[in-house]
Amino acid sequence: MVALASVVVAAGTVTGVLSALDDGRGGDEARPDVSGTPFLQPLPYLPDPSPSVTSGSPSPSASASAPKAKPSPTPSKSAATKPRTGPASVRLYRHGDSQVLDWVRANPDDPRRPLIESRIADRPAAVWFADYTPSTITARVRAVTSAGAAKGGVPVVVPYAIPDRDCGGASQGGAPDLGAYDGWIGKFAAGLGSREVVVILEPDAIAQSDCLSEGQRTARFDALARAGRVLKAANPEARVYFDAGHSDWNSPRKQAGLLRRAGAASAASSDGIFSNVSNFNRTADEVAYVRRTLAALGGPASLGAVIDTSRNGNGAPADGEWCDPAGRKLGQAPTLSTGEAGIDAYLWVKLPGESDGCRGRPGTFTPDYAYDLAR
Repeated sequence: MVALASVVVAAGTVTGVLSALDDGRGGDEARPDVSGTPFLQPLPYLPDPSPSVTSGSPSPSASASAPKAKPSPTPSKSAATKPRTGPASVRLYRHGDSQVLDWVRANPDDPRRPLIESRIADRPAAVWFADYTPSTITARVRAVTSAGAAKGGVPVVVPYAIPDRDCGGASQGGAPDLGAYDGWIGKFAAGLGSREVVVILEPDAIAQSDCLSEGQRTARFDALARAGRVLKAANPEARVYFDAGHSDWNSPRKQAGLLRRAGAASAASSDGIFSNVSNFNRTADEVAYVRRTLAALGGPASLGAVIDTSRNGNGAPADGEWCDPAGRKLGQAPTLSTGEAGIDAYLWVKLPGESDGCRGRPGTFTPDYAYDLAR
């Protein structure tokens, strides 16, 4: 059984949170006709020898020997309070094109519209670049970052084109090889501009690497380290974060070892780590996890973490369900002011309301699902 904890369905089948995929129009178009989130689903992992490991969540692809899911830990008093979903930081940029905004505009009389608009559509969320299109990637990234700069906001962008993405699973795709990926990242970096931008570098690329041979893994990690350096050299104001999985995946010690090999401990390539992308784990659990991971990682004291809080208001389901599970709620509103030491941002990397594939087609906006999350 391969150690997995999240999978992204790639562009071509599904596109990204506020996806900026090429549709053949070229130029500065930053959105195709169809936009949807590459969805990340929790899967089980192989236990690490560390005693701090917790069991992961089962999935349809888990083997019979996979560890059974444990209920989410009893939250602390602070974690049990209602998530803060007030106005997001004005510094984060809300991209003007997304599936939820399309739905809001097209359904002015729908009784669900006011809540979906105020609680989801009006929030800033990440913009995914989930296809390999070297000829247009610079212009499409620039379209997002320049729009953010014009509005005085900080965009969140997600480069997602690493070769062997998803270990050949549903999300296979990306660049044909690491040399091509180096070139794509260089063109991506050229669109970052000179203002502050948050880069969520390749979800799953580090935590989900056990399917690779040792040589392949080393080559991937070297490519990620190069990518971080290229992104930060192109725009010193860019804040680049590396994949830390989430608190129900690898132990902090194991994940820190992988992150270190990928360059995440170097200020030349990294501003820290990200966790919980498209997952449901409580913010308090993720805060504890990323702090322990950063402590094990080492590196400069300036390294921090960002956490995806888009759907974690009620924590993860006790039964380990990952596909549009019932009873989930929005988490903390996106902000760059968390009030937590070492936690740089709470972000909505996965846009709530875009289905994992059970309440709608994977990656498509599903208003009933969005309404349930928002109310």
